[in-house]
Amino acid sequence: MRLRPGTLLRGWETVRDPAFGHRLVVWLLRPASGPWHAVALAVVLGIAVSTSLRENWGSDNAFVVKAAQTLLGGGSPYEDKRFLYLPSAVIMAVPEALLPQPVLRWVLPPAMSVLLAVGWWAALRLFSVPARSRFAVGGFAALALAYKPYVNLVLIGNWTAISAAALPMALLFAHRRSWAAAGLVVGLAIACKPMLVPIGLLFVLARQWRGLAVAVLVPLGVSLLGALMMPSPTLFVTKTLPFLLRGQDAYALPWDASPIAVLPRLGVPEPVAVLLTGAGALGGLVAAWRRWRRTDGPGDADGGELRLAETACMVMLAAFLVSRPSFDHYLLVVLPLLLASAVRPGSMPRSPWFWLALTPQVALVPWPSELAHKRRAFKDCATLCGLAIMLVRRALRSVRVTLDPVTTAGSPPRTEPECAATPAESASRTAF
Repeated sequence: MRLRPGTLLRGWETVRDPAFGHRLVVWLLRPASGPWHAVALAVVLGIAVSTSLRENWGSDNAFVVKAAQTLLGGGSPYEDKRFLYLPSAVIMAVPEALLPQPVLRWVLPPAMSVLLAVGWWAALRLFSVPARSRFAVGGFAALALAYKPYVNLVLIGNWTAISAAALPMALLFAHRRSWAAAGLVVGLAIACKPMLVPIGLLFVLARQWRGLAVAVLVPLGVSLLGALMMPSPTLFVTKTLPFLLRGQDAYALPWDASPIAVLPRLGVPEPVAVLLTGAGALGGLVAAWRRWRRTDGPGDADGGELRLAETACMVMLAAFLVSRPSFDHYLLVVLPLLLASAVRPGSMPRSPWFWLALTPQVALVPWPSELAHKRRAFKDCATLCGLAIMLVRRALRSVRVTLDPVTTAGSPPRTEPECAATPAESASRTAF
């Protein structure tokens, strides 16, 4: 059921100028006009076309396509040490392997944009934001234009875009009590790229064992099918997994935003970096558990959408802290959900610290040349850690409670004692 802007605004916190905030939110949630749609479409198509025309265009999934071509030629995909995905990914990559390079050059960039748009749409629907609103249309255009990892992902054509579309879609199904459908979406995404494996913890926290079983069995079944079709599938265990657990090699190091890789580059001993990052990831998982259990805090009276989204994002950010490698475009898996949550009271985008954490990724900021190219991982790590710290702080904060009425023997009942008095409602409770 589509909610009116007034319904979304009800219960929003008051700021210094509530009248201005109310007008701003009402304006953002109104339907976007034709020029808004035209500008947003021009931005997205312009990025896709300019990407296809760039001389340095190259699919980051070239090793997956090569693996599929190797399978079609009768070889083992795991002879290539850089093919790090499950056997199911080989089957998923066959259609891409059948297309010639010139076609991929023009098909992949708009396909990446469509997948990211699907993730943005699902995140909006999770929070009951109209898909034709100014917030929806202008927000996606601003994300494409200002957030540099968006352009990077469109350029390299990585399958991270599949996870970016799948996570909000799975949460939308979960919120509608269709956990089996959510598990199917997560399972198909894992079959392509095992990025959403940590989301299995969300099914555990929700005790949705049927959905968890679907999320596990789908990639497992497709992987078994792929293993039966290829020679020497055991190379995945004997060659690929050890290479992956070592964090790959120096090839991926300059772009690896994981603190385990970044801190040693800044002079921190590697054992200390591993210890600090492991503690941070463990704290993130504890925070996700605490956030899931907290159902009576500010912002949870909206039906649990914020609780669901923040728990999932916390699980993913905790995984990104310790995964090797972690690239800048990984954050596009959680960012649409966090941005769409701005329509809920107490959400992260209401804090200026959220935007400060995203500053290193703003495309128009003239950063020093030392932080470009092979040192950009420092900026990516700062954003990753900043968002993780903010979510941990929000999850572990104390929850305000309302005391029940108190009576004593021999005294009449008091329905509103002084200790539980309800403050007078302000003239306007709605603000951005």
